[in-house]
Amino acid sequence: MRLVVGLGNPGPEHAGTRHNAGFWFVERLAVAAGARLRSESSRFHGIVGRIAGGGECWLLMPQTFMNASGRSVGALARFYKVAPDDILIAHDELDLPPGTAKLKKGGGVSGHNGLKDVAAHLGTHGFWRLRLGIGHPGDRADVVSYVLHPPRHEEREAIDASIDKSLDVWPLIARGDLEAAMLKLHTKPRPPSEPKPDDPP
Repeated sequence: MRLVVGLGNPGPEHAGTRHNAGFWFVERLAVAAGARLRSESSRFHGIVGRIAGGGECWLLMPQTFMNASGRSVGALARFYKVAPDDILIAHDELDLPPGTAKLKKGGGVSGHNGLKDVAAHLGTHGFWRLRLGIGHPGDRADVVSYVLHPPRHEEREAIDASIDKSLDVWPLIARGDLEAAMLKLHTKPRPPSEPKPDDPP
């Protein structure tokens, strides 16, 4: 993986909103990997970092607002010659409940304007996605307001837990073992089994 992008909207007024779940992941990944994030607005229209060690991996938080995310992603991908296969886009996902994270390559964009713009600028849908569940408001008419508001306390805790799980599989993602990463991320932990009657206490 050579480029990890978190989707979101810039500015303090958007920092805690559901639509910024992708930003939250990249910020946490930068801390865990010891990468420094800095503004690269003139070249890449975003906040950029680099994870050293092994292969070079760039971190990007577009500052173009969600609907124009592809402008930033396309600029960095072209400059460093990063193929779509080597790009992971972390984003909020309405179709998954808070606390759920899924890895996926390609497919549709499910009405997500950030993904739509990234696909347009890359010329393909064949990039990887880290889908961070935020839940759905229930009514399509409420979606815009929903994603632009902060999650409830228990929802934010669940989203943070899904980011924790995603960071746990990052070493697998980083070295390109996406199948193993998906298996580990998507497998629910087994509940502890009840002791048998003849088991010692």
